[in-house]
Amino acid sequence: MVVSKYLLIKNPEREQAMQHRIPREERRRQIIESAATLFSRRGFRGTTTLEVAQAVGVSEATVFKHFATKEDLYTAIIEAKAQTRQVLDAVTPLAEARDDAALLRALAREMILRTQTDPTLMRLLFFSALEGHALADLFFQRRMQALDDFLAAYIADRVAAGAFRAVDPILAAWNFIGMITQYLLLQELFRQKAPPDVSVEQAIEEMVATFLKGVQPR
Repeated sequence: MVVSKYLLIKNPEREQAMQHRIPREERRRQIIESAATLFSRRGFRGTTTLEVAQAVGVSEATVFKHFATKEDLYTAIIEAKAQTRQVLDAVTPLAEARDDAALLRALAREMILRTQTDPTLMRLLFFSALEGHALADLFFQRRMQALDDFLAAYIADRVAAGAFRAVDPILAAWNFIGMITQYLLLQELFRQKAPPDVSVEQAIEEMVATFLKGVQPR
């Protein structure tokens, strides 16, 4: 089929009309997703807002209508990708029930499955840290520190109750989350898959058993 070259000529009014058909929140979501994907592949310094706009199919001015500054866009990406509140909502009832194994199991599962579903967060974390980006601190506070503080507070409570030996709560929290992070690094960053006979659930059970054996009174 022959396509007339005249059909390929851009019509600003037509483009603007098409853009208006998409709800504002949907357009905002598209920009966040496209920006996150580009940043996770090229880093923050290697990606421009023009490239983000082109990936979405809008003008750069449209991007700035939704996000006044690049920092606003970064913050929106963190809010969309970190999902820390969702993770904590899933495990808080188990913490209140003082179910150690179930809590640790759920925390590991939430972190692993969410990262496997959307691995861009891990790459964004590393790019922000390696590039010395101002976003690194915000990433750490919204994601890593929030999880560290939650688990450390739980461990401190269990130490006080005599269920755990006198470990340093924050170091113990780092150790458990460190096992999860190492698993994700191997899987998502270095593409080193676990043996075929080792499922995610088996890996999680081993992490939980190893940790609890180390913190429970002898």
